[in-house]
Amino acid sequence: MYQPYPSSGQPVQPQRPEPPASVLNAVKLMYAGAAVSTVSLIISLTQISGTKAAIRKARPNLTLTQVNQLNTFIVALAVVSGVIGIGLWLWMAWANNQGKNWARILSTVLFGLATLDLFGVASQPKTAITLIFPVLIWLVGLGAVVLLWRPDSRAFFKPRALA
Repeated sequence: MYQPYPSSGQPVQPQRPEPPASVLNAVKLMYAGAAVSTVSLIISLTQISGTKAAIRKARPNLTLTQVNQLNTFIVALAVVSGVIGIGLWLWMAWANNQGKNWARILSTVLFGLATLDLFGVASQPKTAITLIFPVLIWLVGLGAVVLLWRPDSRAFFKPRALA
């Protein structure tokens, strides 16, 4: 078989068209979600002393060592979950911008989990500031998911035939 250009033997991947405006806006919202999540993490870390006081108030029978251990666990959990959340926002923004259909589906699943989490957050006693960020993050996710499933976005995520 004649090949006018050198070939690596790998099949040629079809060129994916540029993302439509709806996908670009969804990606921007995902970057905004990462930014809001970062601010939320920073604010939650500034509330560490309040966490110890809340533990002492809720569980007065704990020793000082137990309070400190529980506080350390809560802070570590907040940092790990915050960093994972920020990483997921960035990963989904990148993958959706590349037209990966699995990323659109996973973004929708993660939004569903965020919705369940929001119900849990809303059912707990909170201050206004600690309720604002989960609601804001949820709204950003809602906007991104709606944009990802618009008809012009769907066409972008359809598999392309090999050339």
